[in-house]
Amino acid sequence: MKRRSFLQLSAGAVAAAAFLPASHSATKRNLRKAIMYSTIGVKGSVLEKFKAMKEAGFDGVEPMGAMNREEVVAALKETGLKAASVCDHIHWVKPLSAPDEATRKLGLDGLIHSLHDAKAYGATSVLLVPGVARNGVSYQECFDRSIVEIRKAIPVAKELGVKIAIENVGNDFINTPEQAVEYLDAINSEWVAWHFDIGNVGRRGPAAEKWINVLGKRIVRIHVKDFSATPPETTAKDKSGKSQQKGNVRPKLLDGDTNWPAVMAALDKAGYSGWGISEQPGNQAADVASARDLAQRMDRIFAL
Repeated sequence: MKRRSFLQLSAGAVAAAAFLPASHSATKRNLRKAIMYSTIGVKGSVLEKFKAMKEAGFDGVEPMGAMNREEVVAALKETGLKAASVCDHIHWVKPLSAPDEATRKLGLDGLIHSLHDAKAYGATSVLLVPGVARNGVSYQECFDRSIVEIRKAIPVAKELGVKIAIENVGNDFINTPEQAVEYLDAINSEWVAWHFDIGNVGRRGPAAEKWINVLGKRIVRIHVKDFSATPPETTAKDKSGKSQQKGNVRPKLLDGDTNWPAVMAALDKAGYSGWGISEQPGNQAADVASARDLAQRMDRIFAL
């Protein structure tokens, strides 16, 4: 077969897989669909949001830490949804990398609270942004301070059977998979692993599939989201002087620039199974119809 014909056939196969009906969801992979609670755009109570996501085709949710625990437990029980993970609720505003001890203590308390939430919901990991390396905090200071605080939480994580899962985000910290491995090795605990966000690497640093290949079995959860390689347009500056982005900067799954076949192949190689958690914008889960479209796009990705 000529190279051009082969490439055309390969591209066509990928395109066809991307638009398979939802009924063709992956059967060879042990992957389940969940959605991050803070990205559910449906209005209403916790139960109403959970019911809508169940109807849309999701199997689980990722609650935020410090929600009303009894309300979440009741909603999980009534809908049959499972807790895929818990997202620490305070790690951005009270980072473990903060210069002052009082702020770091609040961040640690929030992490421990989230670990207990996860245990109550039946989740086995808590997503943690470990620190923020800006506003006067250097990379090394973020590295050192956050590790000290995380180590304080490890005995609680072990007791509860809930792992602390570090996420790669836009915090000017851990920008390559090699740095991620270095960080985990420095902590050196089976109770600290990685929550890999596919879309967050996007325009920054190595492609998602390279991160997965390097991190391998250190990955215990994934966030499923897309990215656009083209920087978003900006409009006039607001009153604070910040440029406002025009339109939705996070494309729908399969409409962005993520190399999904390569990502799925890398996850297979790493032996990843379990939860794939959507963190797309709330307007992509604003009602049952839009949330169902999101869930079906996840099915198509998982079937590639």
